[in-house]
Order: sequence, then C-alpha cells, then structure tokens
Amino acid sequence: MMEYTHEQYISPFSWRYGSDEMRRIWSEVHKRRLWRRIWVALASVQAEVGLVTAAQVADLEAHQDDINWERAQEIEAQLHHDLMAEVRAYAEQCPVGGGIIHLGATSMDIEDNADALRLRDSLLLIRHRLRAVLAALAERIAAEAERIVMAYTHIQPAEPTTVGYRLSQYAQDFLQDLESVEQMLPNVRGKGIKGAVGTSASYAHLLGGTGMTPREMETRVMARLGLEAFPVATQTYPRKQDYKALCVLAGIAQSAYKFALDLRVLQSPVFGEMAEPFGRQQVGSSAMPFKRNPVRSETICSLSRYVAELPHVAWNNAAHSILERTLDDSANRRVILPNAFLAVDEILSRLHSLVRGLRIGEEAIQRNLATFGPFAATEPLLMSLVRAGADRQAMHERIREHSMAAWAAIQHGQENPLLDLLAADPAITAYLPPQAVRAILTEGAGVGDAPERSRALAQMIRERIGDTECSIMG
Repeated sequence: MMEYTHEQYISPFSWRYGSDEMRRIWSEVHKRRLWRRIWVALASVQAEVGLVTAAQVADLEAHQDDINWERAQEIEAQLHHDLMAEVRAYAEQCPVGGGIIHLGATSMDIEDNADALRLRDSLLLIRHRLRAVLAALAERIAAEAERIVMAYTHIQPAEPTTVGYRLSQYAQDFLQDLESVEQMLPNVRGKGIKGAVGTSASYAHLLGGTGMTPREMETRVMARLGLEAFPVATQTYPRKQDYKALCVLAGIAQSAYKFALDLRVLQSPVFGEMAEPFGRQQVGSSAMPFKRNPVRSETICSLSRYVAELPHVAWNNAAHSILERTLDDSANRRVILPNAFLAVDEILSRLHSLVRGLRIGEEAIQRNLATFGPFAATEPLLMSLVRAGADRQAMHERIREHSMAAWAAIQHGQENPLLDLLAADPAITAYLPPQAVRAILTEGAGVGDAPERSRALAQMIRERIGDTECSIMG
C-alpha cells in the first residue's frame, strides 16, 4: 500500500497551499462519498419502479459513508479502473444491495455528476473568500478615502490621488470577479444519467415495461442530488464547463496579481508608501538580515501566474474531445481542477490577511508629495496663466524648461526647486504675481472627487455583500 510522507514528493497543495476545506472537497475520500451518494440516488429511483428492492437500497444507504480507501486501492491494482474498484469495495460492504450498484450506468454518469458537485461546492467556497476580501477592502477604502498620495502613470509621478481611491480600483475588479462566480454558480450542470454515449439506451432497455422513461428517471435522480443536468451530453458533460470555471478562477487570479504587483512596487524603499504586514520574528532573507521582502505578495503573484495558464489546458480538453469522448482529458483533470481551486483559495486567503494588515507609510507619502507634487500643480498654473491672457504654447514651454531643471536638481539629491523657479520667472509673473504662482503650486492639482467616489464604492460593496464581516478565512 502507498504511504505518503515527506520522504517522497507530495504536492504543495496537499499541505502548503490551500485550506483544509478546499482539500476536503477535492479529496479522494470525499469523491468516493459523492460516487456512493449518486449510486444510492440511482438505486432509490430504480426501486420506485421495482427494479431493485427497498432492502437493497437500505443496505447501500447504511454503508454510504464507510469508505475503505485501502481496500479500493488493492482492487484497483488489479483492475486498473478506480471507479470499478470502488464499486467492488462498496459491494463487499453491502451483502444485500451490493449486486445492484451501478445498475445501467456508465462510469461518467457517476464521475461527472460528482465532479459537477465538487465544482459547485468549490465555487461556493471561493465566493465566500471573495466576499471576505471585499469586506476587508471596503473597510480600508473608507478609512483611507481622504489620504492623499502621489499617483503614477508609466511608473512616473503623475497627479495626486488618494489611498482609498487606489484601493477602490482593486475592489472594483474583485466585484466583477464576484459577479462572474455568481453567474457561474447557478449554471453548473451535471452530465445527468444518460449512459455510455448520452443516448440513455441502456436505461431504455432497463426501464422497459416499468412505465418510467429514461428522462423521468434522470430527473428524479438529479433532484435527489440537488443538481441540474445538461439537456444533452455525450459520455461526459461538455468540457466547456471546466474551461469556463477555470476562466473565472483565472480572472480572480488576475485581479489578485495586479494588487500584489502594485504593492510590491510600492513597498520598495524608492516608493515606501504601502507595505504588507511583517511579523516581528519574520525573516526576509537568509543572507541579508535587514531585508523585508514582500513574500506574501510574491506568493500571490507566483500562484496567480500558474492559475492563468490552466484555462489553456481546459480549452484543449474541450476542443479535443473527439466525437462522443476521448480519455485524454482524464489524467490532467485530476490535476488542473483541484490545483486551480486550491491555488485561488490560497491567493484569496493571503490577500485577505494582507489587506487587513496593510501598512501605510505616511512619511514616505509626504516625502513623495513634496518631491513630485509641484510638477502636478503645473497644469492648474498653466490654465490660470492662459485665463490671465498669456499664450498657452509659450507658457507651456516656460513651465517645461523649469520642470526639466527641477528634475535635474532632484536627481542630484536636492529639494524640488520648481516653485521658486516659476515664481521668479518674469515671463510668468508678467501675468500672475509671485504670491499667486506660489499659492497655485502649493495648493497643488488636488484629488478631484476621489474621496467621494471611494466612499461610494465602499458603500456599494457593503450593500452588495451585506454588512456582516466575512472573516473566517482558512
């Protein structure tokens, strides 16, 4: 028998990344419980028309949760078929009902419905994680709606914004991700009970003379599972469903990557305006004791890159499912589905703690505003000069020349001299007195309605997800 220890390779998703809740959903034992649940549902409906007895169904129900993983593995070593191994392991436990397990079914009647149930449960957990992240972001957005900070375009100083407004951009992305999850959830479908190529031929033979049609049997079985079926299917449910689910997860990963990458830039001492939490005993580098590396953000980016690639595999599975099915998707689906959900589970868990512990570097914010803020104020100065009668193009050139001189001074470690340069230029003071020039540059470009928009978005999030804090992150 196989024994899994750290003396052998074990996937990081088995112990390092992802929550216990998500691991349980994708565990082999849980999968087999779902298989047995489907077999019980099938037998229960078959009992309604006398194909099996109530005693046989009761026997199956009594042993539905008695998973014997070791015995199933012993049988699979001989059969090389995991579902048939579980059928026999289950049948050995059920002396009365064991002989009617899987009656009329093909493997994917069981496996694909179980996978659909796992997809749905995983999406529900991801929705919970997303709501928690959004709740934490709404709290930070409201708290930081007024805190002015430099904004950067092309990674160059631009005009001021607010911390709350910057966080709002990320939250808006995650709101769209939440919408994608919630659109996907009610549309998750199982294969249904349709037999080897989806025509229900085996069930038509089985149900002959009972008064129940294959479609009616399928409807009753799926109702017991609480899952809708695709109207038509081949041997499997359409693999486009996997692709769509992984695209939703890749969208979440993209939003998380953007947030984490920006934070990594802002945590650099060159910016220093925001930073992820750093424990008192945390080690940033084995070689350099002074390092405060953004390891949480880097992990988020690393896992997000991985998730972004998985929809391509699912795309190929869907596109290459020749005719009524091929088996070349089976092995990779055992990897890409659980790993994608576990990776996003970990991403959102880390993101939640990161947002709640986010550190704001006020001194760095003020330093950058003092250094770069005067440049942003040149636009309102230019407009004031034109309103006072100056030539727009001539004033633009004067301001540009002084700005380049100010940049050179900053690069040599000096304070920004732009205010003094502009207030002393006769070409400018011919239209505005020096004190007016200084007043305009001191007031700066402003942040417009960023605080109001930030608070409005925070309120929208609260209304969207409810007032209850989503805080039970794995």
